[in-house]
Amino acid sequence: MIKVGFAFTGSHCTLPGLLEVIDKLTKKFDLTPIFSENVQNTVSRFGNGQEFIKRIEEITGKKGIKTITEAEPVGPQKLFDVLVIAPCTGNTMAKLANGITDSSVLMAAKAHLRNQRPLILAISTNDALGLNAKNLGVLLNTKNVYFVPFGQDNPKDKPNSLISNLNYLEDTILESLNGRQLQPLLISY
Repeated sequence: MIKVGFAFTGSHCTLPGLLEVIDKLTKKFDLTPIFSENVQNTVSRFGNGQEFIKRIEEITGKKGIKTITEAEPVGPQKLFDVLVIAPCTGNTMAKLANGITDSSVLMAAKAHLRNQRPLILAISTNDALGLNAKNLGVLLNTKNVYFVPFGQDNPKDKPNSLISNLNYLEDTILESLNGRQLQPLLISY
């Protein structure tokens, strides 16, 4: 069975919708959750991070990776065939593009990439076409980094916002394992 690390970052409005996605993916892949510190410590109008973590751990049947120290062995032990960051916030995207490793998710990504294995980003950010456009460009041109197809979710009210369509996540995983970016990359909502 394909081993997938599944990292969650703080696009809190996106997290509740991932429960159903994770439930479907666990039937096809061996999923291990990874939680950013932001997810772990935030209570927002979209829910309580600790309750979300509990639910994900119940669905996957695995305790999540929650610290930099716990994430470091991802590389040396080659824990995953593929690593997914969903949602991948603008903050996470910027740090990844600039080599910053200050969270459990970023450490897992860095450790995973050292093995030249696929890293999949499912972006969800209000500034992908603004300040983060340069970071998106860097990552689009980074070896072993793949994207879940994305588009503008609300071009009138949020013209810089991009979000991945998670209906394409499974196909993105499978294509990345063959060294290919799922196409089309740019989709309309």
